[in-house]
This record gives sequence, structure tokens and C-alpha cells, in this order.
Amino acid sequence: MSSRINIWYLSSFLISLFVAIPILTVFGSFFESTGSYSSILKDTFLFEYIFNSILLLFGVLIITFIIGVGAAYLVSFYEFPGVNFYKWALILSFAVPAYIYSYSLTAFFENYGTAFAILTNLLGEGNYNKFIPKLDGMIGAIISISFSIFGYVYVLTRASFNYQSQNLIDLGKNLGFSKSKSFFRIILPSARPAIIAGLSLVAMETLSDFGSVSFFGISTLTTGIYNAWIAFDDLVLANRISFFLLIFILALFLIENFSRKKAQYHSSSKGGFKTKSKIKLQGYKSKIASLICGSIFFISFVFPVSQMLYWTIIFPKHLNDLNILELIFNTITLVILSCLVLILFAFLSNYGNRISRSKFLEALTTFSISGYAIPGIILAVAFISFISFVDFTMSNFLNLKSIFIGSIFGLVIVYFIRFYSLANNGIKSGYLKINYSIDESAYLLGYSKFKTFTNIHLPYLKNSILLIGILLSIEIIKELPITLIMRPFNFETFATKAYTFASQDLLEAAAAPSLILIVIASIFILTTSKYILRD
Repeated sequence: MSSRINIWYLSSFLISLFVAIPILTVFGSFFESTGSYSSILKDTFLFEYIFNSILLLFGVLIITFIIGVGAAYLVSFYEFPGVNFYKWALILSFAVPAYIYSYSLTAFFENYGTAFAILTNLLGEGNYNKFIPKLDGMIGAIISISFSIFGYVYVLTRASFNYQSQNLIDLGKNLGFSKSKSFFRIILPSARPAIIAGLSLVAMETLSDFGSVSFFGISTLTTGIYNAWIAFDDLVLANRISFFLLIFILALFLIENFSRKKAQYHSSSKGGFKTKSKIKLQGYKSKIASLICGSIFFISFVFPVSQMLYWTIIFPKHLNDLNILELIFNTITLVILSCLVLILFAFLSNYGNRISRSKFLEALTTFSISGYAIPGIILAVAFISFISFVDFTMSNFLNLKSIFIGSIFGLVIVYFIRFYSLANNGIKSGYLKINYSIDESAYLLGYSKFKTFTNIHLPYLKNSILLIGILLSIEIIKELPITLIMRPFNFETFATKAYTFASQDLLEAAAAPSLILIVIASIFILTTSKYILRD
């Protein structure tokens, strides 16, 4: 291995090791001693944290499975009025963070809220509050999170359904299966890997949710981590709770892997792939299909947007008082800095892996990108713990806390750790399409490793860079717990501004920043929709 290869190898190794540090910090915290609050927590709230987290998780998984798989099945196998609209409109739910959906749900169904105002205008004065359901607490959190992230299941399941061969459907017909039996016995099992992948993402997002559960006052492991650090100033305990949450996430993946065993999901038909033909629905069936998809689109996107728009219009003072230019500048600054850092280091890591072809380096990279499965609040607390430890051991040399904690620099670093998986996998998928023979030909022509990287790889992967940049921007714009914990003093984004108002029970004021956030995220999502919905 030449010295140049050593440089690329070392760069990739250091990047992967750096990203893995918070994960190692969380696991290492299990062996540290905690304060007196730890024993109090075990006797009081710990069981409640675990029970609420499990209840929230299973509630969200059930609803997202039904909505995501059902919508994907309808738009993939049938023709009905509006199907071409709904197949991309349903992904707009990604633009509405769960915490903003929570504000909309509460504002609409609360006493004398929007629902009360609508009934009063339509039917006149009356005591309508007793008839309006109160969707708060655990039910409100499950609904809010489910309709915000069901798109993970929808997108992946739809892609799997589109790839299914007509041979499978014909097989069901030949066996005498009805449409429902064919769905449950053939179509659904063949899409199992995609459904499980979508539900895995839903599980990670649910367990990492902070905005919704804290707004509804639900004690989960995530809020327990936040309270241990903020209220009791016990970083070790916060990491200890993080450890239990990580074990919980790991157990979910192990259970799923064991459940698959040696099952195969590809088509073994010798007839090859046969493009399926969609069934054109007629009469009441077409209306039902259109109504189902329309209802999902309305509840997941139109409803929260309308609620935020309603508050913004009737309370224009809050919009006028909002320093929009400052919020846009702060948000765009974080997006640009984070995207540049993430894409640059993802390139360095992938190119180092490509040159060295080291199995150890590949394993380390795989371990490091598991940070995406870790809630943002855990990463933030783990990073602070690591910096505090290093700062304590190097107190005579540097004041690392002032550099990394409560600064833009530290915020971007934790963003880097949180979303490195997205950037790394995006670049890696692009690199898999570049044959190694291209690199070898470049070397024969006298190209150096660096020149091959800049003159051949970068131009080839420019579309991947654009797509990854947009996806990262969406995630960073919506990110709440990391920004709340790591941001500088008096530094606000649209997400933190909306959360601050909502936490003070000023939902009307939270509407304007929430609406702007949704609009920006929607534009990014529509820009990438042709990639997300590619058949």
C-alpha cells in the first residue's frame, strides 16, 4: 500500500471513528456511576418511560402499516380518478414534522378551537365542546407521528409493488385465489423486505421523537434523557437511559432478522419479469379508492397546513413580529455548512474505502453509520459528554466546551454525526455504479488518485450530490432536539421558534414559523419527487 493510499485510508478511518464516538460514549456510560436521581428514577418513572415508549411505538407501527401499505397498494395496482396525483401528493406528509402536526391537532380539537369555531359558524351558538373529541396525550402523539412519517412505508412499499411481476398475479389466478387472498398470500409477503425497511425507519423516528411527546406531556425514554440532562444536570444518567433505548432499537432489528431466517422474496419464475397491468376500477369502487387516498392526503398534509394558515391569517400580528429574514439566514447557514461538511467527508470516506478495499474499514464505516438509528437527543448528549470528558482531561490546554457546546460549530458537528449515514449511503450508491476498471484506466493514463477523484468521480456523481444535498436540507430544516440542545444562545430557526411558542402554549404564534417551514420543505420534496417515486 503506497503512502498516498495510506492517506486516503487514514482519512476514511478517522472519519468513521469520529462518527462512531458518540455511539461508543453511550455504551461506555453503562459502566459509570450516576447521581442520586438514578435510584429515584428506577423506583418511580423508569417503568413509565419504557411502557409509554413501547405503547407509542406499537401504536404508530400499526397505523403506518395500514396507511402506508394500503395507499401503496391502491396507487400501484389500480387505475382510478386522481391516482397520478395521489401517488406523489402522499409524500408531501414528509414536509410536516410530527411536532407541527401536534400543534395543528391540538389547535383544531381543543376547547373553543377551530372545530368549535366551524360548528358555531355553521350551526349557530351552542355547547359543542362536549361533542368534539379531545385528541391529546398518547392518542394525539400516535396520530401526529403516524401521519407525519407513514411516507417511509408508502414509498418503499410502492417501489416494491411496482417491481413485482405480473407472473405473481397470474400465479394467484391460476391457483384460484380471490383478490383479497392473492394480496395476503402472494403480493404482501413478496413486499415484506420493503415493508420491514419502512417500518424500521418509522420505529427509529418514533423512538427518537421529542417534539410531539414533550408537547403532549408524555414521559418516554427520549423525554427522560432530556430531563436527566436539563433538569438534573446528570449527563451520565442521560447516557444511561440512552443506552437502554439503543438496546431496545437493536433488539427490534435482531427480532426482525431472526424472523426472516432463510426466507426468499425474489421471483424464481423462469418466465422472466413481466410488467403488470393496472386494473381500472369502475363505479363505486373507483370512488372508494379515490376517497381513501384523498382522505389520507387531506389528513396528513392539507389539514395541518390549513390549520397553520388559518392561525396565520386571523393573527397577522404574529407574522409581522416574526423576524423572517433572521430565521431564513440562520436556517440556510446551517443547511449550507452542514451539507458541505457532510458531502465532502462522505466523499473522502467512500473514496478511501474504494482505494483500500479494506474489510475492516468497511465494517467500521457500517458501524459508524448506525448513528442514524440513534435519536438526535442521544447524539447531542453523548457529544456533550465526550467533549466534557476531553475538556476535563485537557483543562490546562484548551477550553473545548466554549468551542463545541453552544456554538454553530458544535451544532454542525452533531448534524454531521446524525445525518452522516444519509450522505455516506447516497455517495456509496453512486460509487457502486462506477466500475473499478475506469479507475485503473485513469491510472494507466497517468492520473493521480486525487486527479481521478476530481476529474472523473465528481462529474459522474454530480446528480447524486444534488439529490443528497436536497434530502439533507429537508432533514436539517425539520430537526428539533439537536438544534434545541446545541444551538448558541438566542439562535433560532423556524423549528425552534415554533417549538418555543408552542411550549409556552402560544399556538397562534407558532403557526407562522410552522407554515413557512412546511412550505420550504414541500418545495424541496417536490424537487426530489421524481427520484423518490422512480418506478
